[in-house]
Amino acid sequence: QVQLVESGGGLVQAGGSLRLSCAASGRTFAGDYRGWFRQAPGKERELVASIQWSGFNTLYLDSVKGRFTISRDNAKNTVYLEMNRLKPEDTAVYYCAASRNDRYVNAYWGQGTQVTVSS
Repeated sequence: QVQLVESGGGLVQAGGSLRLSCAASGRTFAGDYRGWFRQAPGKERELVASIQWSGFNTLYLDSVKGRFTISRDNAKNTVYLEMNRLKPEDTAVYYCAASRNDRYVNAYWGQGTQVTVSS
């Protein structure tokens, strides 16, 4: 069992920055994948960024490439999402996920944190 707790969301003006954190507790594996998803009102949940817990491979949604950076701190069992040059269309609830596979099937989920970008 893995528990995930997100923090760092909030209200920011367009062009601003936020840093999300996802602290994990419980059993973790070197083969785990950690990801950030988001869901805006009326839209499906989408994968924003993903990182392998024991490697350096990362994956980004096209619309956030060059603006968002996912990173991890294995010692703290924490994953971060640095979001720069935020746009109003980035407004959503952001969820942290942990999975044994890169498709996030049967993933563990955090409770979500709201990110609102005003224009």
